[in-house]
Amino acid sequence: MSNILGKNITLTLFGESHGDAVGAVLDGMPCGIEVSEAYIAEALSKRRPSGSGETARVEKDSFKIVSGVFEGFTTGEPICIIIENSNTRSADYDANRFLARPSHADFVSHIVHQGYEDWRGGGHFSGRLTAPIVALGAICAKALENVGVKVGTHILSCGGVQDDKFCDTDDAALDKQIDALAAKHFPVLKDDVEGQMKTAIEAARMNQDSIGGIIQTAINHLPVGIGEPWFGSLEGQLANAMLSIGGIKGIEFGMGFGFGAQGSTGRSCNDEFYNEGGTIKTRTNNNGGINGGYSNGMPVVFNCAVKPTPSIAAEQHTVDLATGENATIKVTGRHDPAIIRRICPVVTAMTAIVICDALKSAFSNLIFEKDETAGS
Repeated sequence: MSNILGKNITLTLFGESHGDAVGAVLDGMPCGIEVSEAYIAEALSKRRPSGSGETARVEKDSFKIVSGVFEGFTTGEPICIIIENSNTRSADYDANRFLARPSHADFVSHIVHQGYEDWRGGGHFSGRLTAPIVALGAICAKALENVGVKVGTHILSCGGVQDDKFCDTDDAALDKQIDALAAKHFPVLKDDVEGQMKTAIEAARMNQDSIGGIIQTAINHLPVGIGEPWFGSLEGQLANAMLSIGGIKGIEFGMGFGFGAQGSTGRSCNDEFYNEGGTIKTRTNNNGGINGGYSNGMPVVFNCAVKPTPSIAAEQHTVDLATGENATIKVTGRHDPAIIRRICPVVTAMTAIVICDALKSAFSNLIFEKDETAGS
């Protein structure tokens, strides 16, 4: 059983939803990287629930950096962040102690851990553990900004409402989109779709139900040649990280499944090359900025499918794990009718961690020094 992601820069995750704290360790980050606690706090605030369309469990997310940072800079040693759990209500789960919640990890966890699992709020499988991921991902995102690499995620579709897509062939336009998202609590490119998506989420809540959607992530200014062929491909590294997040059930790069759509051909889908001022680019970006497992210099763009929150108030069929008998369950407690907004900063954080690891793999002496011309 492993809770470790990465090769040269690794992420180790620990804690449970209703335990004393959750946390993570980031090992392998070079020394001398400036760490802004305000930047980390801002990233965590975008993950925190707010409003009637999200869970009433609002944690302060007061974090403590216990190692790896001294006087505002990384030391090169493992960075450990701990975030205390202060707003738990374990009693909400007592009545359904042995009732496996549909589409949750309750059943498999009970079998794997032979009945010794921490079942409160999903235990180690809870989305609560994404908080330290976001915190450490903020350090990685800031390090990437220093070398001119930008990462952003937005809600592409939710409740039948569509947002604009990222500009995947225009670096300058994409930079503006990512910068605009950084200032938003509800991450969409078109301001007028926010209200429509929130209306769809509220309708699901009123119906004792939930909805999912599609989110889109872009990585801009990644140099050519980041990744590996075959089993270490950049797509594989990113997909491994994204599919480790419980709410993500699918991923596609560039056109993705559109490559298999009726009418798609090599002629219509191939990304043709051209030279612009000594830089080789592609006229389209159907492959999502990756060829042969390596970044090709175009923006890396991928979409993730976010499933509807499995915790819903409506009655569902299940099995009592203590007796083996069929039963019904109404999930109690505090839950999101849609996790899609809150999962965006998690995906951005995971992406930043993976890209830092991939960059260090490609350039072993990379120190992420701040470049005043980055992004220009």
